[in-house]
Amino acid sequence: MTDLVNVANLEVRFDLHRALDDVSITVGRGRSFGLVGESGSGKSTLLRAIMGLAPVSAGTIVIDGEPVTGARRRPDFFRKVQMVFQDPYGSLHPRQTVDRQLLEPLAIHGVEDSERRIRHALEEVGLGAAFRFRYPHQMSGGQRQRIAIARALILEPAALLLDEPTSALDASVQAEVLNLLEQVRRDRGLTYLMVSHDLGVVTHMCDRLAVMRGGKVVEELTADQLARREVTQDYTRTLLAASEGFVRAA
Repeated sequence: MTDLVNVANLEVRFDLHRALDDVSITVGRGRSFGLVGESGSGKSTLLRAIMGLAPVSAGTIVIDGEPVTGARRRPDFFRKVQMVFQDPYGSLHPRQTVDRQLLEPLAIHGVEDSERRIRHALEEVGLGAAFRFRYPHQMSGGQRQRIAIARALILEPAALLLDEPTSALDASVQAEVLNLLEQVRRDRGLTYLMVSHDLGVVTHMCDRLAVMRGGKVVEELTADQLARREVTQDYTRTLLAASEGFVRAA
């Protein structure tokens, strides 16, 4: 299996602060990789660096064999990689309808079959045509996040970067959105790179994961190893202890 995402020796600095320090990860095509760690450990910064939203000062990012390091991204990069952010309200334009927000990426990339793609995207995330002309404030948090997922999927990317995609949602809605993401991954053969504070979520959604602290990867292991607590670093043990009652989801 070839790697779809390959990050090597990545460094991100904000003035004197080193947010990422020599970070390297690989994610195989069609696989799901998790990033865990305390707040400020660099998890979200890594996703933003891949998307060109954080300044890379050293290292390389390769997607599907193509180097993409740097703030500028070619249009074909965004056809391959899309991101779903933590806040489903903040990531949607409050004064644009769902239809307009789904149409925009298609128009930017010159995709002609927009009508079919919009209908399919809404159906895929469990929302019907009735949602096309609603505004974000007319929907629940879970519905807004489904629209954000539909917008990320509408260009038919190979990979999704997921930054705490359910942490802003009510507990009753989180499982629905996670199940949707897992179903979409299976149906499309997508590659996921997922940030979460919830170890149960990561082990349910991901094959492998990296534990981050202070901008570094301190341990990399499989989801099964984490569920069995077969860890080598004291910091990982601390995370497990903080997640009292952690059990891998079935």
